[in-house]
Amino acid sequence: MGVAQFFDAKLFISATITLIVIMDPPGTVPVFLSLVGRKPMATRVKAARQAVLVSLLVITLFAVAGQAILAYLGIGIPALQGAGGLLLLLIALQLLTGKGGNEPEAADDVNVALVPLGTPLLAGPGAIAATIVFVRQADGHLGAYIALGCAIIAVHFVIYTCMRFSGVVIRLIKESGITLVAKIAGLLLAAIAVELVANSVKGFIAGNF
Repeated sequence: MGVAQFFDAKLFISATITLIVIMDPPGTVPVFLSLVGRKPMATRVKAARQAVLVSLLVITLFAVAGQAILAYLGIGIPALQGAGGLLLLLIALQLLTGKGGNEPEAADDVNVALVPLGTPLLAGPGAIAATIVFVRQADGHLGAYIALGCAIIAVHFVIYTCMRFSGVVIRLIKESGITLVAKIAGLLLAAIAVELVANSVKGFIAGNF
């Protein structure tokens, strides 16, 4: 009982598994490679670090004040899903058509770490909604909050590890492989985007009836 007051192991396991499934660390590798696979290793490591920090910051922000922020702005989870879906769809179209690749490299490095990697791919509507639900489950217990914080950090460490060592994949698939991965990642992102928009529409319909 005393241990549970300082650390809720059950919530930690539940939150970690749920966030890993939603954020899908291995699934981020193809998108990561399609965006920065051709850049030097130092740039890839920097992009991975920035994307994870952005995601961690967004998830933490919504864990601390998510309910208050959404309530103040009058925004529901369906609206977040719709916005995230549309944003991912734009990125997916760029990957599929090959457009957008002639932008300045410096801006490119910053942009891909923030959008779409940091958010909405990692810190997307699903992860934000799940975090808010776990905060509600914590219900003011210190041990539960500590467990949720540890789960969020653990998941982001796994994500960083997957992206940090994506160079191994690059050495295996070479330049032509990166091009193929970009197309596949674009298709997967488009599917995720459509799913988010569909869930958004369902959410709005359910909320009106």
